[in-house]
Amino acid sequence: MRQFAKLSIVFAAIATSLGVQAQEKVLNLYSARHYQTDEAMYEQFTKTTGIKINRVDADDAGIIARLKAEGAASPADVILLVDAARLASADSQGLFLPIKSAKLNDAIPANLRADATKDGVTWTGFSTRARVIVYDPSRLKAEDVATYEQLADPKLKGMVCTRSGSHPYNLSLFATVVERMGDAKGEAWLKGVVDNMARAPKGGDTDQIKAVASGECGVALSNSYYVARLLKSTKPEDRAVMEKVRIVFPNQGTTGTHVNIAGAAVAKNAKHLDNAIAFMEYLSSPFAQDYFANGNNEFAAAKGVKIDNPALKAMGGDHFKAEQIPLGVVAKNLTKVQQMLDRVGYK
Repeated sequence: MRQFAKLSIVFAAIATSLGVQAQEKVLNLYSARHYQTDEAMYEQFTKTTGIKINRVDADDAGIIARLKAEGAASPADVILLVDAARLASADSQGLFLPIKSAKLNDAIPANLRADATKDGVTWTGFSTRARVIVYDPSRLKAEDVATYEQLADPKLKGMVCTRSGSHPYNLSLFATVVERMGDAKGEAWLKGVVDNMARAPKGGDTDQIKAVASGECGVALSNSYYVARLLKSTKPEDRAVMEKVRIVFPNQGTTGTHVNIAGAAVAKNAKHLDNAIAFMEYLSSPFAQDYFANGNNEFAAAKGVKIDNPALKAMGGDHFKAEQIPLGVVAKNLTKVQQMLDRVGYK
């Protein structure tokens, strides 16, 4: 009887411990976003819910590597990444936990989330950015570069500049182009873009904008927030760059401009699941959307929430037509598109 009593005490202690853990007011966040405006967003979440956020900052690749190394012992509850291709890649490696949330489903359009399964949705976009075309008005007219398809037009031979074709920002765009055009036409389009390049792909999106301004390139691709940063800059050299270039939101007369996302997912081995879901739902609220998007000159993802950003308005970002292809297609097209890039010599 004494042995049974001792065991009962042990089991009761374990149950109490597990209950405390389940109710613990903590959220462990792995984030690839490093913007000061996010701090206010996190502080408001803690103030409202009492849930303390412990944050680990790293780039996307570092976060994914850490999750894989930690395995089931990972303390991560929520993962924030900054591109659909990166979210899809992590998802394909089984690093996310599907969740079901009516709040998220109501707030975020289906095309900005992973494809739903019977178990729920693995990742959700919380801000969007457009993949715009930057061009030199002294060499080209807006109608010459009004669509992504025109980047492969022989008329632009020797003018096109981009960052690496394998960079997630480009992979996400190319995955949706291939989805629209089909494999054969999509690969032919990629080959046409390569044939039109002014130089081998290099640098980031800001470098492409500056290369157009300098005359090295006639046309380039960039995420809209890089353009907005230069527009908002007080540096004379940045203002000089923007005076020499123009911006086009592509495919306004057809499918709409490609939009990518910054998004989040619940970690596969989340120890504070209820807190994680509460945080995901909070990110879709109007308050969080304002901070989440404006922190990087992006657009809100939630329905009915608009961001009042003068730089985005100045470039036409308050009224453009966005592409509606579900970003879930990125996941199934990534490997195929990378193989296409290899075949056509897109570095």
